[in-house]
Amino acid sequence: MSGLTRRTVMKGALAAGVGAMSPLSMAEEKPQKSIVYWTPELSADALLKMYQLVNKNIQGKVAIKLHTGEPEGPNILPRDWVKKVQRSIPNSNIVECNVLYDSPRQTTAGHRRVLKQNGWTFCPVDIMDENGDLVLPVNGGLHLKEFNVGKNLALYDSMVVLTHFKGHTLGGFGGSLKNIAIGCGSGKVGKQQLHRLSGDGTWPGGAKFMELMADGGKAIVDLFGPKIVYINVLRNMSVSCDCEGKWAEPVTLPNLGIMASTDILAIDKACVDMIYSLPDYIKKDMVERIESREGLRQLSAMQELGMGNPDYEIVRVLPKKS
Repeated sequence: MSGLTRRTVMKGALAAGVGAMSPLSMAEEKPQKSIVYWTPELSADALLKMYQLVNKNIQGKVAIKLHTGEPEGPNILPRDWVKKVQRSIPNSNIVECNVLYDSPRQTTAGHRRVLKQNGWTFCPVDIMDENGDLVLPVNGGLHLKEFNVGKNLALYDSMVVLTHFKGHTLGGFGGSLKNIAIGCGSGKVGKQQLHRLSGDGTWPGGAKFMELMADGGKAIVDLFGPKIVYINVLRNMSVSCDCEGKWAEPVTLPNLGIMASTDILAIDKACVDMIYSLPDYIKKDMVERIESREGLRQLSAMQELGMGNPDYEIVRVLPKKS
């Protein structure tokens, strides 16, 4: 890892077609492309700055969709970073839903114990399916016509999707799509709709799982319209999801910074492209995880559903001068 520099990362990113780096003053030059802001800086101040670049339409009661993690998970987003952003957003709180897999987070009571254990105590955390489900339409879905989310999602006017970008056992990678689709699906019904568990309780994956995730994500994107933004933090990236907690595989990728956008397809694709731009010996584990699960189908499925633009421009946000 010692031989990997920011220059190496960015040179590779350009070669992979991530997009031209430009100062903020150039952000409006190519309106046909979606803007994805990127900073190599990793800090609470940087996270807040990235949010402020995309928050124009965030108003009313605001849901901060966050993966709060299993007990003692080593790679979840730092609580003080999230706290700084949350404190800057009036009338906001963290939102989650109960889970489908074997975990104390299967029940609301167990989920609340884990939230306290993991330090998510600085603001209210709304377990949205605590009081049941809300059925959303999936307009033009590849498989689903409707998607069950936590009932309390209806209480919010805007959403900030704050995502720890990483690998995922079934999805290959977990970005903003995974965060809103699986993350907002109700524990008893919605997550079952996406996973399509077989009769023997196994968890099928592959391309269809990616398409189902995209269907679920589309329901959320359509619900909020322009009042939803996405921030992906490329830090402590293992091939494992934060749902694996302290049993997650070791981190093998370097920290790559923070991305922010109003376009879910553009931001998830930019993160994948940046990882693919790394040297083979560094990216191989993550690439194997993504491709063995057909994870890239997440991106093409979102494009087919009209959820965003695969053509994007990276706008580099310079780190704060010391």
